[in-house]
Amino acid sequence: MEMTPQRWNATNAYLAEVFGDDPQDRQLQTLMSRAVASGLPDIAVSPEAGRLLTLLARIATGEPRSTGRVLEVGTLAGYSGIHLARGLSAGGSLITIEFEGKHAAFAHAEFAAAGVTDRVEIVVEPALQALPRLARTLGPASLDLVFLDATKREYAAYFEFIAPMLRPGGLFTADNAIASRWWICDPPGDPDRDAMDRFNRNLANDNRFDAGCIPTRNGIVIGRKQ
Repeated sequence: MEMTPQRWNATNAYLAEVFGDDPQDRQLQTLMSRAVASGLPDIAVSPEAGRLLTLLARIATGEPRSTGRVLEVGTLAGYSGIHLARGLSAGGSLITIEFEGKHAAFAHAEFAAAGVTDRVEIVVEPALQALPRLARTLGPASLDLVFLDATKREYAAYFEFIAPMLRPGGLFTADNAIASRWWICDPPGDPDRDAMDRFNRNLANDNRFDAGCIPTRNGIVIGRKQ
């Protein structure tokens, strides 16, 4: 059956209804409206993608070989970070990197309201400065799950530091695999679209990882380290 624009919109509405945030969770329901009112950009993963991140964190940090550690690149308002933190196993921790101090301060308040500050560390630093240091201090095979939602043109550079840090069986995930203000099927020309296309193809052909893509609203690419 052909996927028409109407079916795509209806499918996304269905996913948001069935697999989105709990309507009783007022903090997550209202987080982005508070972020926008505070001058932050209206950018976050979709509710159904957030719920998927919680599930992936539970899977990745619940295994016997788990280190209980998750890394996020791109904190922004803290929406995806809350989902990741809620999925951590007992004693687990989330390190989330955000270069913009205003965004980090807002996210910290949201983490506190969600009751997850005990398991979250915000690193306020450009990712390409923070990642080499984390690679040295944490060492190889120190991460269970990584989630990227930052500068698309830097994904490949992030990955070079992150791949050795993932343990065997660990999960690498990245947002905007198929869309942002562009679509992956658009003609080449947008630097972010082209960078994401190259990244997807490189991950799909990286023999260290089994990879696939979940076509949520913007698409999440997932790789499992062999």
